[in-house]
Amino acid sequence: MDTEVVTFTANPSLDRTIELSGPLCIGAVQRAAAVTEQAGGKGLNVARVLMGAGRAAVAVAPEVDASFRRLAALAPAVPLVADDLPTGRRVRINTAITEPDGTTTKVNESGPALTTAAAARAEESLAGAVAGARWAVLSGSLPPGAPTHWYANLSRAAAAAGALVAVDTSGAPLTAVVSAVPAARIDLLKPNAEELAHLAGGDGDAFEAAALRGEVDGIVAAARRLVSGGIGAVLVSLGAAGAALVTQRGAWFARAPRITVRSTVGAGDSSVAGYVLAHLAGGDESACLASAIGYGAAAAALPGTTLPTPDDVAARAPQVVAVA
Repeated sequence: MDTEVVTFTANPSLDRTIELSGPLCIGAVQRAAAVTEQAGGKGLNVARVLMGAGRAAVAVAPEVDASFRRLAALAPAVPLVADDLPTGRRVRINTAITEPDGTTTKVNESGPALTTAAAARAEESLAGAVAGARWAVLSGSLPPGAPTHWYANLSRAAAAAGALVAVDTSGAPLTAVVSAVPAARIDLLKPNAEELAHLAGGDGDAFEAAALRGEVDGIVAAARRLVSGGIGAVLVSLGAAGAALVTQRGAWFARAPRITVRSTVGAGDSSVAGYVLAHLAGGDESACLASAIGYGAAAAALPGTTLPTPDDVAARAPQVVAVA
């Protein structure tokens, strides 16, 4: 099967999730109820959800170690294109601590420094993998040493190969890639409420509070400012309130289905994968938003680092409404 989606994980990690049997007690000693570990990074998570849904995906990363390769080969295995880290260096470890009510505390390492040579090889790997693909998904933080504008450069390369480009990042890399539009191509941007406010004005907390009441006019107005600047679609994740989608064709909102939250690890990545899955299937904006929320909610309802499959999503079809 030809590759349909290529994901790029700029800063790969080993994701360790520690599940507690009770609330986290700061300063105390607690025993873990369960511990899981998997090869991680936002792009790899997206690719795994896509592979689990029967789509052909390839994950590209700059450099990884042997432990990462071993865990990445576990089902659902994703073809991995990455160099080996030099001896004595390892990928970063991200630790998530989840409480019984779903509250998740994360401690993420910064990762090994990226050299200019490694960055150049990663760019070549992405360009080679994305040829003929329908989507390129650029996800996650940048490692130390990577230029802040790296995603802008990568998006142009992916677009030149004919792929649609999705970007899910934060902080300075997010600001840089959005500022580079339209020279940098973004067909799908997935900010949360706080990131949307930073990019387009407004207050992230106020956005989420309003969305819980079903009021999304301010969110839609802010997202439309990004769309008017050349971004194809803005998918705003709003936590328990749901999500909003804005394109040139209109705006849509859907509430998140009611679930028992087990762990939020991978929920945002699953939302991106859900959107891409619906788009690959020919779905319209309403279908893409419903799929994004369905996959994101399914991930949050699963324990630890478990990523959702179509069976997990089947019972979570949210009602999507158009926003005037």
